[in-house]
Amino acid sequence: MHPDGTSVNDFELKLQSSQEDLWRIFRIMAEFVEGFETMSKIKPSVAFFGSARTNPADKYYKLAVETAREIVKQGFGVITGGGPGIMEAANKGAKEAGGSSTGVNIELPAEQIPNEYIDRDKLLNFRYFYVRKVMFYKYAQGYILFPGGFGTMDEFFEVLTLIQTGKTRKFPLVLIGSEYWTSLLDFVKEKLLSLQYISSIDLDLFTLTDDPKSAAKIISDFHKGKKFTPNF
Repeated sequence: MHPDGTSVNDFELKLQSSQEDLWRIFRIMAEFVEGFETMSKIKPSVAFFGSARTNPADKYYKLAVETAREIVKQGFGVITGGGPGIMEAANKGAKEAGGSSTGVNIELPAEQIPNEYIDRDKLLNFRYFYVRKVMFYKYAQGYILFPGGFGTMDEFFEVLTLIQTGKTRKFPLVLIGSEYWTSLLDFVKEKLLSLQYISSIDLDLFTLTDDPKSAAKIISDFHKGKKFTPNF
C-alpha cells in the first residue's frame, strides 16, 4: 500500500498515465513546430472546407474546382484538409491553375489518404485536430465553405467565434451553396439574432454566394492595400 492510501497497482497505473501525458506534450509540440515551420513559408492562401464525401460528379465538387481556379487567378494559393471530396476538388483546381496547393491532413481511424493534387512539399499530417485547426486559423487569408457535415459546421462556427471575440483578426468567410446554407442562416437570424444571442453586426462576418468569381473577388477586395500577415 502506498502512503497516500492507493494500492501499488493503482499507483503504477497513475505513474504510467502521467508519463504518457508527458510524452504526448512533446508530440503536440513537435506537430506545432513542424506546422508553423511549413505554413510560414507558403504564399498567402485561402482555406477551403466542405464534405469529404462529395464525389467528383457532384455539382459542389465541380464548383470547388472552379472556385479554387478563380482564387489562384487572384494571386492566392489554396489550403485544404488534404483529404477527398471538397478538399480534393480545391487542391485539384489550384494545381490545374498552377497555384500553390497545400494539404493539412489528419490521421483518422478510417485512414484519410492525402489526395494526389497536393504539392508534395506542402503536405502535413497531424494526429491532433486542435493542432491542425490552428494551422488554418493562423495562416489562411480567407475561408470558403462548401456544404459539409459536422466537421464543416464546427469549422464555420469556431472561426466565427474567434473573429467575433477578437481572438483572431477579421478575414473574409464565404459560404458557397445557397440551397444548402439558407435554412441554417435563417435559423441564425430567427433564433440567435431575435433572442439577442448575437448582434446584427455579426451577420456581416460572412457572405453567401453561388458564384466562384464573386467568392474570389470578395477575398481579393478585402485584402487590397493590406499587408499579408498571420492572423494571430
